[in-house]
Parts: sequence; C-alpha cells; structure tokens
Amino acid sequence: MNFDYILHIGIASSMLLLGAFLRTRIKFLQRFLIPSSIIAGALMLLFYNFAAPHLGLSSDFLGDLVYHLLNISFIATMLRTPEKGSAKGKGILAKGTVSIVTQYGLQCFLALLLVFILTKTIMPDLFPAIALTLPLGFELGPGQAYSMSLPWEAMGFEGATSVGLCMAAIGFLVGSVGGVILINIGLKNGWVSKEMASRIRKSAGTGFLKRGENGEPSYSRTESESIDSLTYHIALIFFCYLLSWGLLTLLGIALKPFGSLGEELMNSLWGVNFIFSVFVASLVRLIMTKLGISYTIDNGTMNRINGLSVDLTVTASLGAISLVAIADYWLVIILLSLLGIIITCFILPYYCSRLFDDYQFFRMLLLFGTATGTLPTGLSLLRVVDPEFKSPASTDYVYATGVVFFLVIPIILSVNLPAYSYVNGDPMLMYLMMALTGLYTILCLIAYRILAGKKAFRKGGIFLKEGSDRL
Repeated sequence: MNFDYILHIGIASSMLLLGAFLRTRIKFLQRFLIPSSIIAGALMLLFYNFAAPHLGLSSDFLGDLVYHLLNISFIATMLRTPEKGSAKGKGILAKGTVSIVTQYGLQCFLALLLVFILTKTIMPDLFPAIALTLPLGFELGPGQAYSMSLPWEAMGFEGATSVGLCMAAIGFLVGSVGGVILINIGLKNGWVSKEMASRIRKSAGTGFLKRGENGEPSYSRTESESIDSLTYHIALIFFCYLLSWGLLTLLGIALKPFGSLGEELMNSLWGVNFIFSVFVASLVRLIMTKLGISYTIDNGTMNRINGLSVDLTVTASLGAISLVAIADYWLVIILLSLLGIIITCFILPYYCSRLFDDYQFFRMLLLFGTATGTLPTGLSLLRVVDPEFKSPASTDYVYATGVVFFLVIPIILSVNLPAYSYVNGDPMLMYLMMALTGLYTILCLIAYRILAGKKAFRKGGIFLKEGSDRL
C-alpha cells in the first residue's frame, strides 16, 4: 500500500492548520494580513529542508502536487459563470496582455543587460544564461526554473538548477512579503476606496468568523440522492483536466516527427499545461451554455474548490524549494534580485495603475504575485482584498494569459541562446537574445502608451488611483 500521496498532503494540511492557528494568536500576522497558506509554506520550507531528510522524506512529490493543483485552480476559475459587469469589450484583454508581456520583456532584457555588463567588467567567465534565472524564477516559478535551467549544467553552468530554485525562492519572498507591504501601503495611501479599506481592515483579524457568524453560503445544484453537488463539480473539473491531458498527448504525437525541436517544444507545452486547461474549460462551459445546462455550475462551489487549490499550492510551492549552497553566485543573485524588486515593486504598480481603468489595485496585486512567484501567489494576495473573487481581475487575467502564451513562444524557444553563446564562443547569439527581448520591451512600451492614453505618464506617485473597486 503506497501512502506517499496521503503522507505529503497530510503534512501540508497539518502545516495549514498550524498556520491558521498561529494567525489567530500572533498580532503581527494579523496586522500585516499574512495568509495562513504563506505561514504554512514557510513552515514547510523549514521542515522539508532540515527535518524531512532525517525522516527519509523527499520534497520531490510537492512539485507534482503544485503542477496539478495549479491546473485545477485554472479550470475551477474558467468553469464559473462570468460575473456581470466584467470589463470585457473595454480593451481589457489587450491591457491585460500588455501588462503581463511587459514583465517578460523587462525581466529578460534588463537581466541580460546586467549580466552582459558583468561579463565585460568584473566577471568575464560568468555563464550568460544566469540572467534568465530572474524571469524563470520570478515570472514562471520553481518548476520551470528547474526544468529549463537543467540543460545548462551540461553546457558548463555548474549549479544552474540551484541558482534557478534560489531565484524562485527569493521571488516567493518578494511576492509574499512585498505583496503584504503593498496591501498595507495601499490601505494607508488610499489606493482602494474607503469602503473597501474598511472591509479589508475588518477582515484582518484571526482568520476565523466569530461564533454564530456565517460566511457567504454556497448553493446545491443537484438532488443528493442522485449525486452530491460537490461531487458533481469536482467530477466536472477532473473531466476537463482529462481532456486537457488528452489534447497535450495528441500534440506530443504530432510533434514527434520534428525530432529534438519538437521534443523541446513539447516539454515547454507540458510546463504551461494550465493554458490548455483554460481552453478546455472555456470550451466545456461554452458547450454547456449552448445546451442550456450551465446553470448547474455554482460559482460559490467553484470558489471553494479554487480556494482549496490555492491554499495547498502556495503551501506546497514554498515547501518544494531546496535551500542549496550557491556561494559562487551570491553577488549575481543579489544584483538580479534587486533588479527584480525594482521591476516588480516599483515599475509594475506604476504602469498597472495607469493602464487599467477599474480595479487597478486588484489587478496590480494579482499581476505582482504572478510576476514574483506563481499564479497561486497572485491569487493568494488578491484574495486578501477580494475574498470571493467577485472582481473580474482573476478571470480577465486568465483570458489574457491565453494570448500571452502565444506571444512569448519566441522567448521560450530562444531561452537557450545565451547558453549556446557561451558553449560556441559566439557572442552574436547573446546579442540576438538581447535584441529579441529588447524588441518585446519597446513594443510593450508603445502599446502601453496607446492603451493608457493621457494617463500613461501622468504624475501621481508610484500608484495612480482613479478606478472603481466596488464589489
């Protein structure tokens, strides 16, 4: 009998319970709105790096858990009935796409520029691909940071995966701590309405409702003698996940004739399985709408399932990070981390607040979390100000990622150019990657100026608050 799944999920669940308990007792955690999942993740990080090895436990399973829960979270989000008043048709798809692609462009180009300067001055032997550990760790997360940096070790970059995981860990810390700081700064400086600020502060307590106080109920959509409503919703989610797996499997068969190029592309596609999960879930919901049976999907139930996925994913993500000694790269890691902080903590809030016309703070928090950690990090921060995901921020973001995936394929396919530049002694490959990411940055700047209009460079501090945040 194999208890591995139960054992590791049980450990994550125990840490969540402990994190929730600590939240009820420690005022600091309540004051800074730190979610129980992030507290639990920090405990998991310590446990799996220092205690688990002595108990014969490995954190390898946690990476698989994060991968699957991320896809489940996306499917649960996309199966919901869109809330009325969503900003579709107001250029929100274009704005969301630009806001995300801008992070890819800035993180890649400025990191490559920084490493280029280091190789021409104090670190001539530095492996140039180390620059891309910033976007891999911050923008994509630990899974992609590990898998996409693994080939570099065979090319001469010793400890490539360790650096990638380290950048992912730093990204999580920036996303968690920085996100909480941004929320508190937003409350203090009026980045959200007074009504919303009062609601957030009121909820910034122990994390549990008072005795006799009830939250928003979720309604059943089935007759229990046939099938339980929760069972129906979970079955629908896993049906979509099965279809997503089948679609990717068929693509893998179709790409086999292309040899190593097809295999490399397929590995990248499996890494962004959530994009295909989004497409499948959207298609299933569309078919159900056409058949007149979409009313059987309860948004409240989907929110509960999504919430479960987010809590477990954030907890497992932090626990999956290995704290590896990387003394040889400490200076580069510090410089790349500082660059990432500038891009995400200062530049991102600036352009988000001027690019979007509504829910700027909500959209900025979600984008900040995903640009430093993973989508669950962004959703965890968003849930602090939007507990029920009633705003269109999460749904609009998911739609935008579908477009972003196709737009960043050139970057994904070119990620090994700096490594090949080092191996082949051909600096032109490094210059080509810099030119490509520089082009992305310039095009995003142009698109930002067009979409933001007169607000693009309007004064008003880092964050320009103008839109509505009423739920």
